[in-house]
Amino acid sequence: MITEHALLPVIPGQEEAFETAFARARPIIASMPGFLTLSLSRSTEFPTRTFYSWSGTR
Repeated sequence: MITEHALLPVIPGQEEAFETAFARARPIIASMPGFLTLSLSRSTEFPTRTFYSWSGTR
């Protein structure tokens, strides 16, 4: 199993646009061979930082 975590900086004021774009990308990511899980969480302490986590078998 492969797990990837990343802290993604988002341009201030563009947080909702980023989440909308990510929602459009989610089905594409989920269709990849070996896909298991994907999560996106906005930091409550720093709203311009988003935590990304992905797991797969390849």
